[in-house]
Amino acid sequence: MTQSAARLTRLLLVDDHEVVRMGLRALFNRTETVEVVGEADSVASAVGEAVRLQPTVVLLDLRLPDGTGVEACREILEHCPDTHVVFLTSFADEDAVLSTVLAGAKGYLLKTIGGPALVHAIHAVVQGQSILDPGVTNPVLTRMRSLSAGAESHGMSLSPQEQRILPLVAEGKTNKEIAASLGLSDKTVKSYLYNIFQKLQITRRAQAAALFVQQQRIG
Repeated sequence: MTQSAARLTRLLLVDDHEVVRMGLRALFNRTETVEVVGEADSVASAVGEAVRLQPTVVLLDLRLPDGTGVEACREILEHCPDTHVVFLTSFADEDAVLSTVLAGAKGYLLKTIGGPALVHAIHAVVQGQSILDPGVTNPVLTRMRSLSAGAESHGMSLSPQEQRILPLVAEGKTNKEIAASLGLSDKTVKSYLYNIFQKLQITRRAQAAALFVQQQRIG
């Protein structure tokens, strides 16, 4: 990323604690590459401000007073598809990590991260990278291995179209995005996903993503 491009990184801060937002604003104000364009403290205000400001990146807490950051992430990306969402949270929970990735988030960081590392992570996401805090990597991989073992015991036999859909699920794409990518209708994608879940003996979208990612690692 060039210096001039980096200066275009517009950041929206979403956290229900004012002190946290103040600290983050102070951190990014010291950089020449990230401009804090707004703040929000709830799901509703986060979505509203994202639509109004069209930020490059939304730095989002996982738990908010009126809902979850995952809900906010989905809504923000529905209205602002070019925006990147990065979670900054205190919770190192593997289910939460998978849920945020499937909602379309590009990063999951813990609030124990250092200031320079956080700034670097924002730049990395703008450059197209996905960021996962090392503190949550091991639990997620453990969960993936467990799900993968369960799938192998049931047998995995997906059709070619289902095999094309599963990696898109793992990327966190919505049904609408998958449909557009493959030239299908939303209804057809839902039908394929139902078949995939039945075949893999799973009930959650996050599990499907975990199975695919783990298979790619061990394949």
